[in-house]
Amino acid sequence: MTGFHHVEVWITNLEEAVNEWGWLLNRLGFILENSWEEGQSWAIGSAYLTLTTSPNTTATAHDRRRPGVNHLAFKAGSPTSVDSIMSDAPVHGWRPLYHDRYPHAGGQDHYAGWLENTAGFKAEVVAEQVPHTREFLS
Repeated sequence: MTGFHHVEVWITNLEEAVNEWGWLLNRLGFILENSWEEGQSWAIGSAYLTLTTSPNTTATAHDRRRPGVNHLAFKAGSPTSVDSIMSDAPVHGWRPLYHDRYPHAGGQDHYAGWLENTAGFKAEVVAEQVPHTREFLS
């Protein structure tokens, strides 16, 4: 079966990452599976996401516009769930992006919110696809 086995996110500040990513991952249904001095692993199903303190801390912030990963997109369930996460995110260190076009910044058929944390990482929370009904003239 194809799909992600895991994703590892290198961080500079574990306490900050745990507060921000931990909150978001928990809201999305991930379970804290392992914790150690330099990081944490959060699992959902057979996949997991690891937050690990980088051994190279010369850079103090992630720049998602540089070559590499721009953002992580998560399935967030219903549009109501996306709305709730977006509403609660600012008190947990996440800043809404493209809020002037929310919830359709990705297009009319894409219901999602984008967030950026204090370290510069971007996350997208995506609502499940709502089937369109079409009326056909006979």
